[in-house]
Amino acid sequence: MELPIIDLSSPDRLSTAISIRQACIEYGFFYLVNHGLENELVKAFDESKRFFSLPLEDKMKLARKEFRGYTPVNPTLGLQGDSKESYYIGPMADSTSVRLNQWPSQELLGNWRPSMESFYWKLFGAGKKLFSLIALSLNMEEDFFEKVGAVDRPSAFLRLLRYPSEMGPHQEICSAHSDTGALTLLITDGVPGLQICKDKLKAPRLWEDVSYMEGAFIVNIGDLMERWTNCLYRSTMHRVKRTGKERYSMALFLDPHPDCVVECLQSCCSESCPPRFTPIRSGDYMDEILANTPV
Repeated sequence: MELPIIDLSSPDRLSTAISIRQACIEYGFFYLVNHGLENELVKAFDESKRFFSLPLEDKMKLARKEFRGYTPVNPTLGLQGDSKESYYIGPMADSTSVRLNQWPSQELLGNWRPSMESFYWKLFGAGKKLFSLIALSLNMEEDFFEKVGAVDRPSAFLRLLRYPSEMGPHQEICSAHSDTGALTLLITDGVPGLQICKDKLKAPRLWEDVSYMEGAFIVNIGDLMERWTNCLYRSTMHRVKRTGKERYSMALFLDPHPDCVVECLQSCCSESCPPRFTPIRSGDYMDEILANTPV
């Protein structure tokens, strides 16, 4: 599948917003190009590989707590279930959030923390620009998401992922799901495997391969954005299938600040199309979802 292509650097913001609207209604996914991080991606993947190449005992010293840190491949899954290892870097908007993050020592991985912190903030900067275009695409003011407190203090998680090449013959390396937050910026290393299902309510589901585009982000809408837009923008199901090759990816999950109230946008409801969901604090929604989500 060739997804729509959105140029983040285009001076014609209205035309770009219209293209985003069409992509979010039809696919819930699109490529984002000219985002300004093209020269950063190779280095970021190198840093990710440096971390995952550490001995397991060193990585386990950073075992996941408060949704930050390392999660190993689950050895109890057998032939079914996900097979991947991951490392989460959480929000860095204030000193409390920063302290929750776990980092390999300077002696273990020299200069790793500042390198990944820099990459985190650059990714978030691209995501913030995209939020303003999405606001335009919904016939809202460009700074709408800032005004309601969604992106004024970043509540974004960067997840580094490594999918091993060895697994059972019927095992998916990431099972079918939709993302819980507002937006996801995904970067892959070119190894195939990502598939999307445009109609998650259809049975049986039709899965289509997503082509790799060098230097591009793959952006997808999450469940909270679907809720915000009264299901106008779709939170699309996706998964990663086994290919027999080692695979690396990185995802920035752009969630609204926990205090942000997510309620149906005025431009997405009417007398004939009333709001489908009650207003909810982003933090309450995410806590409820994450409490029932396996690591």
